[in-house]
Amino acid sequence: MGSNQKKTLVLGASANPARYSYLAINRLRNHNHPVVAIGRKTQKVFDVEVGTEKKPFDNVDTVTLYLNPKNQEQYYDYILSLNPRRIIFNPGTENDELVRLAHQKGIQTTEGCTLVMLSTGQY
Repeated sequence: MGSNQKKTLVLGASANPARYSYLAINRLRNHNHPVVAIGRKTQKVFDVEVGTEKKPFDNVDTVTLYLNPKNQEQYYDYILSLNPRRIIFNPGTENDELVRLAHQKGIQTTEGCTLVMLSTGQY
């Protein structure tokens, strides 16, 4: 993995092309970032297998959220256990409680849009 490649967990992934999580997986892959994904059902988005289990992925740099705050609660411990460098809260996923928990573990948080960050070189 190159130094500019950031392994990313897309949480709330969907194979529905109308969903932002689908677009994020596509754009992350187009930018050569390794992607792992968890969604409500097992499916495939391009070359990325979307699973339903909380697997202990190694070397996750970024967790990008596509779940509303209520649906994030069951993933708090899991997200923190991955010890990512940062968590991106996409529009509609903002969550003060998870931000606080992340900061306690030294994890950066960003409220922003993964798609915009990729298109502007801020990812």
